[in-house]
Amino acid sequence: MAASLAIILLLGLPAKRIFEKLRLPGLLGMLILGILIGPHVLNLLQTDMLQISSDLRSIALIIILLRAGLGLNKDELKSIGIPALKMSCIPGLFEGLFIALASVYFLDFTFVQGGMLGFIIAAVSPAVVVPFMLKLNENKIGTKKGVPTLILAGASIDDVFAITVFSAFLGLYYGSEINIGIQLLNIPISILLGILSGILVGFLLINIFKKYNIPDTKKVLLILGFSILLNQLESVLKTKLRIASLLGVMAIGFILTEYLPDTGKKLSDKFNKVWVFAEILLFVLVGAEVNVNVALKAGGIGIILILTGLIGRSVGVAISLLGTDFNWKERVFCIIAYIPKATVQAAMGAVPLSLGVESGDIILAIAVLAILITAPLGAIGIHYSAEKLLIEKQ
Repeated sequence: MAASLAIILLLGLPAKRIFEKLRLPGLLGMLILGILIGPHVLNLLQTDMLQISSDLRSIALIIILLRAGLGLNKDELKSIGIPALKMSCIPGLFEGLFIALASVYFLDFTFVQGGMLGFIIAAVSPAVVVPFMLKLNENKIGTKKGVPTLILAGASIDDVFAITVFSAFLGLYYGSEINIGIQLLNIPISILLGILSGILVGFLLINIFKKYNIPDTKKVLLILGFSILLNQLESVLKTKLRIASLLGVMAIGFILTEYLPDTGKKLSDKFNKVWVFAEILLFVLVGAEVNVNVALKAGGIGIILILTGLIGRSVGVAISLLGTDFNWKERVFCIIAYIPKATVQAAMGAVPLSLGVESGDIILAIAVLAILITAPLGAIGIHYSAEKLLIEKQ
């Protein structure tokens, strides 16, 4: 595993730098590197590294969400509250249903099979979106109306919604006596539980920091440890109760900044430095999950379904932003920022196939193709459109 880690670091840094020199997002270089050195192309990564890839990616995602939480403030959250809730479910619902209906027509799927495919594809990728939004916040681009914060909050809940609805369709496929109404009711419950869990952990950490004189570096380790445990709690309880743990992780950062602002600023700087390492692991290992040969099997129909879904998502974003004071450029940017898919599709794409779902191989192929199409498209779109569409600078 040590050799694999060395390869990832020694190739990841220059890959990022080369793409930045080409005026392209650095994460795109790391994703492509991951595909090339992964098991499906050059196979340079050792098996033990691939076996713990999921855990490493989760830790890296936790780090970026802690950074996001530490950068939130109460006034911004108040201003984007209702639109953020709409953005967390309406775009995903439209995308999932558009793909489900299109797959019935193009692939002769049943609606239940189409629903599984649709809501695997529908999840936006916080791993791709969040770093961009943090950069916009740091550069004060679009912050006047809280556009980056809106997308940060919405993207973090979007996954919970998509995975919950996917689970409901999976239950329907196997004939479980599942009540979709109850499943949908579980979504706000899981969001609330995630936020409350994060708040509790946040206050626990505040009490520890006030009681004991702990160096900032050790504070970072404590915060990271509690955040990983919160994330694991979701994994342990998911068969009985789903907790939006990633939202809870953001809540930890928010509570720390809100009640210990000076400490929060120092911790944010520390996590920025940790992210330099975590970023390379996250995107290279996400790329390593992508099997280009599987994606090619999806063919033209796969592309049509993905584009159909993106149209549905765009309609959903437009509806979610009705009644806000966003201008048309800001609305277009929100549509672009909601394009990327990567982490959920890499993690969930093979689930139907592994459970023996008919056409599970097609679902996997389209999920992989969605990463190859939308991650670069969304990353480049956000990179180039941000300053043109979010013109307010403070």
